[in-house]
Amino acid sequence: MIGQLRGVLLEKQPPVLTLDVQGVGYEVDAPMSTFYQLPDVGNQITLLTHLIVREDAHLLYGFYTRDERALFRTLLKVNGVGPRLALTILSSIEPPQFVSSVLNNDTASLVQVPGIGKKTAERMVIELRDKLKDWQSFSLTRAENNLDQSRHPILQDAISALISLGYKQNEASRKITKIDDGKLNAQELIRRALQETVS
Repeated sequence: MIGQLRGVLLEKQPPVLTLDVQGVGYEVDAPMSTFYQLPDVGNQITLLTHLIVREDAHLLYGFYTRDERALFRTLLKVNGVGPRLALTILSSIEPPQFVSSVLNNDTASLVQVPGIGKKTAERMVIELRDKLKDWQSFSLTRAENNLDQSRHPILQDAISALISLGYKQNEASRKITKIDDGKLNAQELIRRALQETVS
């Protein structure tokens, strides 16, 4: 499984972007929420990815934040929702608003998304309600919304390390964001977060 790519942005033609990773060009499909945060072509970026393997193709999907990817993966578990529709949802509605609509049984908001009819909206509410309960306090952190591109890989590495140590995504994100002063490297962020936990 390819979980992350870091390289130079070669081309961006929504929904596809091309990333040069040590001389290999990866074509990645991404939602508009990710495209809005991309720098100009020629800059280095880090994307969290999800790989789907089919008989006729290997399809790679990329996301600027861990929360986007988590919601994408959750959407794929809904009967009748494929990668294309999941990308459309992420491109059309903010994740916190989507989560709120599902938890509040607000199918009227969901059917505003292209490709979602009444039956699909109702199925999403039924199948995702329990899965999204833990997301009730879901909010994209300020660091993830307005992230300096140079800090993005550092913060993501630190958050990933905490998750591997057993922290939940929201908790890890909150801890790292709280102690980040814009200068610490990933190891220093991890060490401070763990020290704060012990104390």
